[in-house]
Amino acid sequence: MTRSVGYRPPRWLRNPHLQSLLSSTPLRRAAGERAMRRLGAVTTEHLIEVEDGVRLQGFHSALPGRDPAGLVLLLHGWEGSADSSYMRHTAATMLARGFDVFRLNFRDHGDTHHLNPDLFHSCRLAEVVQAAGEVSRRFPARPLLAAGYSLGGNFALRLALAAPGAGVPLVHAAAVCPAIDPAAVLRTLEGGPRFYHWYFMKKWRRSLQRKRQLFPELHDFGDDVLAMDMRALTGWMVQRHTTLGGIDDYFEGYSVSGGRLAALQVPVSVLAAADDPVIPVDGFPGLQLPAHSCLEIADFGGHCGFLEGLHLGGYGERWVADRLEAAAREAGAATMVVSAPA
Repeated sequence: MTRSVGYRPPRWLRNPHLQSLLSSTPLRRAAGERAMRRLGAVTTEHLIEVEDGVRLQGFHSALPGRDPAGLVLLLHGWEGSADSSYMRHTAATMLARGFDVFRLNFRDHGDTHHLNPDLFHSCRLAEVVQAAGEVSRRFPARPLLAAGYSLGGNFALRLALAAPGAGVPLVHAAAVCPAIDPAAVLRTLEGGPRFYHWYFMKKWRRSLQRKRQLFPELHDFGDDVLAMDMRALTGWMVQRHTTLGGIDDYFEGYSVSGGRLAALQVPVSVLAAADDPVIPVDGFPGLQLPAHSCLEIADFGGHCGFLEGLHLGGYGERWVADRLEAAAREAGAATMVVSAPA
């Protein structure tokens, strides 16, 4: 089902580029950190080891002295991190509603380049699914829920698809501005305002430079590789660091467009913005979601923005909290019915 949402920012905040830029400012990140401090959240760092010795870093946050209503796994976007503004604000919102939170860093995101010699790429779903399973065992608060933004939203949707077969006890996933069609995202970055292509390439090049410094024997590429544009550099990465046949196979490997989510057993909620300058809205109406899942498209919001005023508070994190809180209540009610004596 596709329906509009009630998000209506003030007129001065209806520019998608302003929304997108303001959402990732240091001011908004700092505000999210302050919100967690005001709650008295206790945050601890954890290394999650999965198959083949892969190690992923994450941060568990909880409020002391209470039984949590559940555990929320948060997934960030490409070249973001566990400390991105939307991650902190969503964590604070979920903590305030009684949940514990685990913010996971993907491989080579945040300060984690040293943990694994091989490069990150978006088809590395298995390690994220395994990490989700390990997080659920290490912190057994139930129910387990997940949310992701942009590429993290794509991972959250694929995690929901894979969870039952992997034994991960996920009951709901929420995705904000998820990258559903990677090939279309690249075309949008190539044809849209050059700032977005420059922004992501700057961060990706910095990440690759860091990897080269840490593992020069494995990553001996020259600056000519770093000078490539996004399409060429993606093609180089696929050829050198995956077993896929090319860039089209790579994009197909993590696409969730069309009917790829039709077999979902775990319900999902998806929020998109019609004016998103990074993730084209055209593909969302074609998503074939089961009846238990929901797609909402807002007229405004930019890319992972959904800001509501000068305070830079976001509708997106409240939307995530509403969907996950409702799912947790439903899961709790279902558990009570199943466990009730005959």
